[in-house]
Amino acid sequence: MSTSVLKIGGSTLEKLSDTFYQGIVNRVEKGDNVIIVHGGGPAINHQLEALAIKSEFCEGLRKTTTDVLTIVEQVLSGQTNKEIVRKLKLAGAEAVGISGCDGSTLIAKEIDVHKWGYVGNVTTVSTKLLDLLLTNQMIPVVAPVAMNQLGQPLNVNADAAASAIAAAVSAEEFVFVTDVDGVFHNGKKLDQIYSKQAEQLIADGVISGGMIPKVKGALASLTSSLNKVRIVNGNAPYDERSGTIIMTQVKAIIS
Repeated sequence: MSTSVLKIGGSTLEKLSDTFYQGIVNRVEKGDNVIIVHGGGPAINHQLEALAIKSEFCEGLRKTTTDVLTIVEQVLSGQTNKEIVRKLKLAGAEAVGISGCDGSTLIAKEIDVHKWGYVGNVTTVSTKLLDLLLTNQMIPVVAPVAMNQLGQPLNVNADAAASAIAAAVSAEEFVFVTDVDGVFHNGKKLDQIYSKQAEQLIADGVISGGMIPKVKGALASLTSSLNKVRIVNGNAPYDERSGTIIMTQVKAIIS
């Protein structure tokens, strides 16, 4: 039995195929644990625009005022979260949608209130609720809304939330769900790649365009306790062989 944490970006959610969800269900039926952490940027933007609420970004993070935070919670913990739960149910699995506030799963601290408002970095992860759901063969679907020690909700970057959860549950792998099949070299998909090799492929221009932030995001998630990250395509069937694995150890050679 292995544990995988899947991070699904908001722009990718709309494109996920039924076969991808079925692949998740197949893994659970084999006895593996799967935790999903999702974003929801496009849906948040749409709702903010509909309500004429001003939203801006600073250094890649959404400045989260009180009004923006209300919409972030509604969209992430409500609309987007439950849509994933419903699709997993249709694929044959039981899932439970939670936010980082539930069970104190994600405790965070404000980064800089004057600069970003109610945006936080995760400081503590409680696995009690996640463990309870996994023990009962249910898939936790986590919206990246945390709270501070005083109960104030905070908007948290989904990549950071997923990475923190993956480390806390000692996940065997952290999966980035994107719209590409993986990393390619000389027209061939690389099944496994060392992190230093990935950096070199970026420097050489082999990894280019929109693939660069995907690979850099995967590299940034690698830690001493999380040494394997996988990039997979949400439009394709999902299994243990999907995509490209990026590792901290030298276990792959580019030919």
